[in-house]
Amino acid sequence: MSITAKELAKILELSPAAVSMALNQKPGVSAKTREKVISTAKQYGYDFSKREYPSLTSSASTKGALLLLVYRKSGVVVSDSPFFNEVFEGIHEKCSQLHYTLSIQYLYDREQAQAALRGNKADGIILLGTEMAAEDYQPFEQCPVPIVVLDTYFETVQANYVLINNTQGAYQATGFLIKRCMSQPGYLRSAYPIGNFNERANGFYQAIRDYGMSPSKSVVHLLSPAPDGAYADMCCLLEQQEELACCYFADNDAIACAAMRALQEHGYRIPEDISIIGFDDIPVCGYVVPALTTVRVSKRYLGNTAVSHLIRLMEEKTNVCCKIEISTELVVRGSVR
Repeated sequence: MSITAKELAKILELSPAAVSMALNQKPGVSAKTREKVISTAKQYGYDFSKREYPSLTSSASTKGALLLLVYRKSGVVVSDSPFFNEVFEGIHEKCSQLHYTLSIQYLYDREQAQAALRGNKADGIILLGTEMAAEDYQPFEQCPVPIVVLDTYFETVQANYVLINNTQGAYQATGFLIKRCMSQPGYLRSAYPIGNFNERANGFYQAIRDYGMSPSKSVVHLLSPAPDGAYADMCCLLEQQEELACCYFADNDAIACAAMRALQEHGYRIPEDISIIGFDDIPVCGYVVPALTTVRVSKRYLGNTAVSHLIRLMEEKTNVCCKIEISTELVVRGSVR
C-alpha cells in the first residue's frame, strides 16, 4: 500500500498544503522544498497518479485574480517552514472558497518590488511583509490596486494590515512564567530584528514591569531565529558560562527548541532546572522532550483573514485603512515546571 500525501506531510514536518503544492507543481514552495518532497515521495512509494488535494479554482469560474508577494529580504525568518506553509495554506484555501485565482511571487529587494508592480495584472495584492522595514514599503505606496500587508505593522505607514497580536501573546507567556516559576524570566531574543519580534519584546517587558520587576534585571541572550543558528549560539553562550535565568520566554519556537537542546546537552534539565516558553506553536513543539509550552498562532486563519479583508477592500473601494490583529492562545505543555 502506497503512502498518502497526508502521511508524507507528517514525515517531512510540512503542512498538507505545502506537500500538495510540491507534488502538483503549484507555486508557493521553493524548488528546494519541491525537490525534497518529490524525492521523499518516491522513497516511500507515493502514487503520483493521485491528486488528494484540490487545485485552485479553474479560471472559468473565477471572480478575479489575487497576487501574493513574499518579501524575503534575507530569508532568515521567512523560509519554507511549517509556520509560513500553514499561512499560505490558509490563503490558498480562502481564494478557492471565494473563487479567486492566486499567483505567488518572491521579492528580495526594492528593484524586484518595483518590477513586480509594473507587471501586475491582479485585482489585489497580499504582501507578506515579515522581513520588511517601513522604508521597504515605499514602492507600494502608489499601487493602483488594494494591498493588504500581512504579518507585520509599520506605525509610520498608512496601509491595511493583518497580523498576530504579538504583544498580547508575549505578555501572556511572560506572566505565566512569572506565576509558575516565581522568578524573573530571562529572554531568548532574536538577533535578527523584525517588527513581530519587536512587538513580542514590548509584551515581554510590559509584563516584567506590571509584575513589579526591573526590565534591566532580565537575563537576555541574542540568538539566531533559525534552528541551527540558535543551537550554535546557545552552545557558545553555555561554553562561555554566561549567566542563566531559571526560566525563559523565546521569540519563536525555533529558538526555544534549539535552546532546550543545547541546555539538555550541557546537563540542564527541562523544566526542573530551566523552564522555557516559545511562540508560534509549530508541529515540532509536540515532538520535543519535554513538549514545548508555547503561544499558539492561528496561522491558517491569519491567511484566511488576509484574503477576506483584501476582497472586502476590492469590493467596497474604500480609502479607509485598518489594522486587524489575530489573538493568540497559550498552550501549556511540559517545558514549564
